[in-house]
Amino acid sequence: MIHHFSLPAADPRHVAHVLGELLGGYVGPFVGPIPGAWVAYADDEHGTGVEVYPERTELFPGRSDDEQGRAVLGEAPAAVAFHALLSVAVDRRTIEEIGAREGWRTRHFWRGPPDHPLFELYEFWVENRVMLEIATPDMLSAYTKITNAAAQRTILAGKA
Repeated sequence: MIHHFSLPAADPRHVAHVLGELLGGYVGPFVGPIPGAWVAYADDEHGTGVEVYPERTELFPGRSDDEQGRAVLGEAPAAVAFHALLSVAVDRRTIEEIGAREGWRTRHFWRGPPDHPLFELYEFWVENRVMLEIATPDMLSAYTKITNAAAQRTILAGKA
């Protein structure tokens, strides 16, 4: 289970507040060692959260065995090879309204082979640069049916 992840943003505070609307929990400054970072936590039993770092933040491993990973400022990337699927308690209309209000590309798609879609989600492009996949409660059963070893082997074998 993934409990939290981080993503870059030009405006971490604003992005955290928008994600807080989707997650329905706490939003505030990040208490970790990243200056200017904010966090949005779902009000759930898993501690689900998104840490939102200033876009120039780069993470590197410690330089010695007893040094933690460290954050430094570098160049902001134009795009990142990262995404995450978040399940949220809000409905489809709320996702669409928030995306429209923010001017962030928000589109509903089905994932899987074109002739055999497997599950649906929203592509929710934070600041039109970082993709989050968003699923409402009614979308989750199709996703969880295929995200286990047996189902994946069947899909890959072309038997799905």
